[in-house]
Amino acid sequence: MAEYSSKLLEEAVNQLSRLPGIGRKTALRLCLHILKSENGEAQQLGEALIKLREEICYCDICHNISDGNTCKICLDLRRDPETICVVADIRDVMAIENTSQFRGRYHVLGGIISPIEGIGPGDLTIDSLLRRIESEKTRELIMALPATIEGDTTNYYIYKKISTLGILVTTIARGIAVGDDLEFADEITLGRSILNRMPFEGTIGQKK
Repeated sequence: MAEYSSKLLEEAVNQLSRLPGIGRKTALRLCLHILKSENGEAQQLGEALIKLREEICYCDICHNISDGNTCKICLDLRRDPETICVVADIRDVMAIENTSQFRGRYHVLGGIISPIEGIGPGDLTIDSLLRRIESEKTRELIMALPATIEGDTTNYYIYKKISTLGILVTTIARGIAVGDDLEFADEITLGRSILNRMPFEGTIGQKK
C-alpha cells in the first residue's frame, strides 16, 4: 500500500476506493482533482451526496428511485398505464429509457430469484407487482430481466403466477447476449429488443 504524506488524503482515498469500480489509483486522482478545484466545489459535492442519501425516495408504485412518493414516469399521463415492463434493477430502467423506444411504465423487482445467493420471491417486489396487475387492469407485461438462468427462473415464476389472468406476457428479443445485463447493452440493440419482443410462452423450453 502506498505511503501518504497526509492522513486526511489517505482517509479520503480509502473511502472513495470502497466504491464499486474505483481502485486506489482512481481514488487518488479524484482526491487530487478535488484539492485543485475551486473553493466550494468539494462542499457542493459532499452536500449533494448527503442529500441524495438522506432524501432519495422509492416510488410507491413501481419502486424506481424518485424525489417523492411517486416517480415522474408513473405520473406521466402520456405513458401507457396498461403496459408494464418488469426489470430487475433501477439501472435497467435508465438503460431502457435511453432507447426512447418504450412508452409504458415499469416495475422494479429489486433483483432476481437466486437460491445460491439466498434471494427468494419474498425478497423481491413480486407481490406488489401482482397487486398492480389487478388494480391497473394491465394488458401486457414485458419481462426485461437478465438473460441468465436466474433471470429465466424469475420470468417463469411470475408467468405462472399470472397465467390464469389472460394477460399478454412478452419477453424482450434475444438481441441481448445470454448472460448479459441490460445496463451494458448498447441503446440500438436494447431498443430493438424492446420493439421486437415476443410472447413469453413461446420461449419456454427453448434451448439458448
